[in-house]
Amino acid sequence: MGERVLEIGFGTGHGLVSMARLVGEEGSVDGVDLSQGMIKVSRTRLQKTGFLPRVKLKHGDALQLPYGNTLFDAVFMSIALELFGANTMPGVLYECHRVLSDNGRLCVVALSKSGCSMAKRIYEYLHDRFPQYFDCRPIMINLELERRYFKVIEAAEYSLFGLPVSITLAKKVTANE
Repeated sequence: MGERVLEIGFGTGHGLVSMARLVGEEGSVDGVDLSQGMIKVSRTRLQKTGFLPRVKLKHGDALQLPYGNTLFDAVFMSIALELFGANTMPGVLYECHRVLSDNGRLCVVALSKSGCSMAKRIYEYLHDRFPQYFDCRPIMINLELERRYFKVIEAAEYSLFGLPVSITLAKKVTANE
């Protein structure tokens, strides 16, 4: 309650509605997405649920977040970080670190490279051959976070349609730590 939260790559806005409910009237939610279409869909969803006054939506790129330093208590990304390549992911994580307060938290839901299910092998094959349709690539999220600016606090693995999915909560690492 009362926190300021940012969702990067909010898509259709389901997460924004949940976060607006959780932060309460004292808190606020911001969302940034590269797609004008998703902003329109989310704005409509937020209007219908009555949460639009509590959520600020912006068009922007995760590699250059349109926010100042240390503004947010938490940043959330769901099936978004794995859209970035190995050469751009560090920049996205740097931007998350930059906009988080010193005690800030980052929560990432991502397709995971863990496990060796048939569904994962098929998905990776399709991603390699048809990246325009299978755009997310499984990643080692805990390793990526700890390699760059964060300390993993909690992590869990789940299955979504047979694909391994990681949900990871990490804390911003500051110069004092």
